[in-house]
Amino acid sequence: MTIPIRSFLLLQGPPGPLFRRLGDALRERGHRVCRVNLGGGDRLDWPEGAIDYRGTFSEWPTFVDRLLREQSITDLLLFGDCRPYHVKAHGIAKLRGVRTFVLEEGYLRPNWMTLELDGVNARSSLRGSKEWFLAEAAHLPEVPSLPTIGASFRRRARDSYWYYHHVVTGRLRYPHYRSHRKGSLFMEGLGWTWRLLRQDRRERLAQRTWAAVRGRKVFLFPLQLSGDFQIRAHSPFVDMQGATAYVLESFAMHSPGDAHLLIKRHPLDSSFFDWGGFVARLARRLQVADRVHFIDGGDLDEMAAETTGLICVNSTSATLALLHGKPVCAIGGAIYKMEGLTHCGHVDDFWSAPRAPQPGLFEAFRKVLVDRCLVRGGLASESAVDTLVEGMLKRMAV
Repeated sequence: MTIPIRSFLLLQGPPGPLFRRLGDALRERGHRVCRVNLGGGDRLDWPEGAIDYRGTFSEWPTFVDRLLREQSITDLLLFGDCRPYHVKAHGIAKLRGVRTFVLEEGYLRPNWMTLELDGVNARSSLRGSKEWFLAEAAHLPEVPSLPTIGASFRRRARDSYWYYHHVVTGRLRYPHYRSHRKGSLFMEGLGWTWRLLRQDRRERLAQRTWAAVRGRKVFLFPLQLSGDFQIRAHSPFVDMQGATAYVLESFAMHSPGDAHLLIKRHPLDSSFFDWGGFVARLARRLQVADRVHFIDGGDLDEMAAETTGLICVNSTSATLALLHGKPVCAIGGAIYKMEGLTHCGHVDDFWSAPRAPQPGLFEAFRKVLVDRCLVRGGLASESAVDTLVEGMLKRMAV
């Protein structure tokens, strides 16, 4: 069977070599590949053979439309569907009937990434009822037990640091480009350096805190990144500080006296924001300082397996708890937020009555995701990227 020749347009990918390697693999299979660099970080990851876009954001939709027409583009590939440049490109592609694949961090963790047609997370076409997931899963095979994908925090931090370093230093070449990330990219780079230097110390403190609360009635609240579009576009909160205050106030007013709350910093948060001090001040004001704990490190999977219940905005970390049959309460929009799988009432009620997921429902949910939109691999090691490229090629049927 001959596979038709397709023409791919690749916009911004995750920091690192993934999109360049994917482009090489597509060309090896006889497909055409067009890449647009929007800023210096994109140029770092794809230094040759790309089109530099140096126009204004206002001119971007017309540029994309011209490119789609002149290059006879059949497929558009994006990392994330909420970045301003990606939103406009997606809209223009839809007008011309161009397929759009959206790559994102995996709905299931670890070892998976998400690759869906048209959109991810709150825009996913897989947002169904528990009855729908159970019916769909009834015809699907069990998810096989596969080896862990290699990952290195230092590798991920390095790729992110140099990407955003070149966004800053590349502003003369790309005068109109503005990153979707909030805040100072220069300060973010310094933050990565500081976190890497203090990594061993942070892990020691995290282990000590976890050991002190382990075995108690502990609720887990994993923080997300304030700049993530999961917070900015798919939640009722302006940032994670607001979400944290909301959860802490609910905990202080409605949790049993023997319950503890463990707040875990996001591993990719490179800001200089003093989360430990912020949490401690809030906990003192709410008179629950002895029951609220902050942690910057540790094994999230281990914590999720032993928690009394996990609270999050809409983090994919929730699937770690669901995998272990633990109760989950999501206070933002999430693909896994459904009756029977997660707590669908108010968070105030969750502290006293956390309910485990309906038996078999998470397994059904997982089967459908693996069948429809997940690819094995990751971004934090050479082997993970290689595995991800192969998975993406299969998912895109090339």
